[in-house]
Amino acid sequence: MTSVGTLTRADLAEALHRQIGLSRTESAKVVEQILTEMCEALARGENVKISGFGTFVLRDKGERIGRNPKTGVEVPIAPRRVLTFRASQMMRERIVTGT
Repeated sequence: MTSVGTLTRADLAEALHRQIGLSRTESAKVVEQILTEMCEALARGENVKISGFGTFVLRDKGERIGRNPKTGVEVPIAPRRVLTFRASQMMRERIVTGT
């Protein structure tokens, strides 16, 4: 199902096609609609929680001083918003057991 160990949009659409029986076109539209809604929610500053899977969390990081490891010169790192993913406990257990 996956190519080179990566799950793609096409793989998700194909799984919908096989398991639910939607046409390939409908399956691709459903995948796109879900991903679009997730992206729009994150752009609005909302976190996205998928029960049993995990939560995409937005965090604001303040300005800080970093150091170039090659030259040792200190440089300011601008404040920014970052996206993190926290796997649910159920997902962590599935990853550990391999099921």
